[in-house]
Amino acid sequence: MPAVTVENPLTLPRVTAPADAKQRPVLHVATAPSGFEGEGFPVRRAFAGINYKFLDPFIMMDQMGEVEYAPGEPKGTPWHPHRGFETVTYIIDGTMNHRDSHGGGGTIADGDTQWMTAGSGILHIEAPPEQLVMTGGLFHGLQLWVNLPKSDKMMSPRYQDIGSGQVRLLTSSDGGALLRLIAGDIDGHEGPGITHTPITMLHVSLNPGAELTLPWRADFNALAYALAGRGTAGEDKRPFRTGQSVVFGNGDSVTLRADESQESRSPNFEVVLLGGRPIREPMMHYGPFVMNTHAELAQAFEDYQSGRLGVIPADA
Repeated sequence: MPAVTVENPLTLPRVTAPADAKQRPVLHVATAPSGFEGEGFPVRRAFAGINYKFLDPFIMMDQMGEVEYAPGEPKGTPWHPHRGFETVTYIIDGTMNHRDSHGGGGTIADGDTQWMTAGSGILHIEAPPEQLVMTGGLFHGLQLWVNLPKSDKMMSPRYQDIGSGQVRLLTSSDGGALLRLIAGDIDGHEGPGITHTPITMLHVSLNPGAELTLPWRADFNALAYALAGRGTAGEDKRPFRTGQSVVFGNGDSVTLRADESQESRSPNFEVVLLGGRPIREPMMHYGPFVMNTHAELAQAFEDYQSGRLGVIPADA
């Protein structure tokens, strides 16, 4: 981990926070419970137990793996519906195929991101390619759900394929951290993801002992999730490690530090940083649908059962 990297981070643009930036305090550290999704692939529920007022506009995030599959073991999800939000799938190691009822999809692997706007409704499937099923191998990724405001929930579905080569690579002032900006803006640098709900998403690798302070939009929330390794967050150096999420309070900068000693399986402290402008609307989430009212959820189920959310392609 990870697939997208550079030999010398000092050749990259550097990001710094203003000296007078107000540090965001750490409000809470939560440990993700483990479970299974789809046809049985292991996940960690990154945001379980965190009050939605701190997550808005994010709904949930699953860390998929990290798992080393034996031949015949790789699993995916069957065809299933979505309405009212966006799914963001980021593959760190391994390969996954995606296909949807609106003709979108493809193969994502090793640093690629798939951004699917379900909008008014879509059916899709995510599955490992036949080669991975036959041989087995390493699989590790994330799936993030981003809410849409009421005004966009019934928009036409859209698919974005963000290849690893499109990700904006940046570094800290001393080169001790590698930043992969997938969406949003950091210090004037923009990621390739096109978002309906304004958000920032980046994957950070911190060398052992490195510290990173980033400018952060004051109107966004701020969350950090540890994919691997251990370190601290905020000025008070709150410890967090693999499988834990950090909720930051108000301010306009965030600080992360990597412990001097890291896990043998991961030489660096690997963290996903997220921020977004809260929508501040009622959020009703049940299964694959995210709407504003119970009546809208019931309508989504009715539309799915009657085939109005899409049709599985005949050659699927």
